[in-house]
Amino acid sequence: MKTNDMFEKVQTILAKQLRKDPSLITMDSLIKKDLGADSLDILQLLMRIEDLYGIVIPDQELAQFETVGDVVKYLEQQEVKL
Repeated sequence: MKTNDMFEKVQTILAKQLRKDPSLITMDSLIKKDLGADSLDILQLLMRIEDLYGIVIPDQELAQFETVGDVVKYLEQQEVKL
């Protein structure tokens, strides 16, 4: 999966969940600081990704996600097929 395709999918999920304009979400956006997500929002995002793509994201990985790009890179490393 190409980075851009993966990013667009994560961007869409975040925009819908956080009620943000997708054009404001970039790979460098800080999930908490820039997008205003709290811990519950991040957990819900990852649960949605897990449900959609049949993967499990370990809690220790969750703690390392600071930017949208971090989530995209993790999913690419897992070779998630969108």
